[in-house]
Amino acid sequence: MCLVAIAVDASRRFPLVLAGNRDEYFARPAARLGWWSPADGAPEILGGRDLKAGGTWLGLTQAGRLAFLTNVRNPSDVDPAAPSRGEIVPLWLRGDLSPDKFWMQVGLNGYNGFNVIAADFAQGDCFWASNRAPYPQRLERGVYGLSNALLDTPWPKVERLKQHLRAALRETDSADVLADRLFEALGDRTEIADEFLPHTGIAPEWERWLSPAFIRTPDGRYGTRCSTVIITERVRRRLVTHVIERTFSNARGPSVSLLRRSTLKHWPPAMQAAGSATVARLPTASGTAARSLPTSSR
Repeated sequence: MCLVAIAVDASRRFPLVLAGNRDEYFARPAARLGWWSPADGAPEILGGRDLKAGGTWLGLTQAGRLAFLTNVRNPSDVDPAAPSRGEIVPLWLRGDLSPDKFWMQVGLNGYNGFNVIAADFAQGDCFWASNRAPYPQRLERGVYGLSNALLDTPWPKVERLKQHLRAALRETDSADVLADRLFEALGDRTEIADEFLPHTGIAPEWERWLSPAFIRTPDGRYGTRCSTVIITERVRRRLVTHVIERTFSNARGPSVSLLRRSTLKHWPPAMQAAGSATVARLPTASGTAARSLPTSSR
């Protein structure tokens, strides 16, 4: 992923909402949204797949784990021999690592700069981690934004997407309308004025090309490959989660090449019954224990 906004327990009607774009070179092969297994005996993952390195940028499992990844943009700090960051998401989704052990493993593995937001709803865990930050951070109730810098770095497209998500949560109680509004926000091609562009070490024209939510470089070789919306809604006394992906060609227009949708009943599992989750504790930036993540089931 390259741009994500996520609402964690910010709405009674929609306890989990995620909207994000994946930007990549169109020549890099990838599989669309579907179920696949990263290894023999490992839990199946619902998500897209990088067919070059074998990992993914976003996925979830039936057991209640979810994770997504963004790169940290810093061309002066890139090791061409580093392992693929796409293996980080499947590592979490396998389900055999606690947050602290997961963080120790990925933080020391020599990856180029990354952010990961990972959740295990069966254990009440939801946290952000980056190998360019000293500690993981528990995500309390709220709306968060992430691009190719640290969590909630106020890049204009991050702030805009968060604003769209907050407004949509206030103004609709329909999952279909919410999805339409989020896809509209993810399709915004408005370039940011030069004085508001971030300075990440790339050429100014690239900063400009990468400034919209929806990206397409002038030569058509690089841009937004897919948009994904995940919505968990309360339906009577249960939860239903919709995972919707739109994929795009490298044409100059925003033509949708394919739309895929998967609906999971009774997902995430830990939110179904009050008191069913136990909550691990993570260090905060100050080094003290983080507070338990509030959930709608409590």
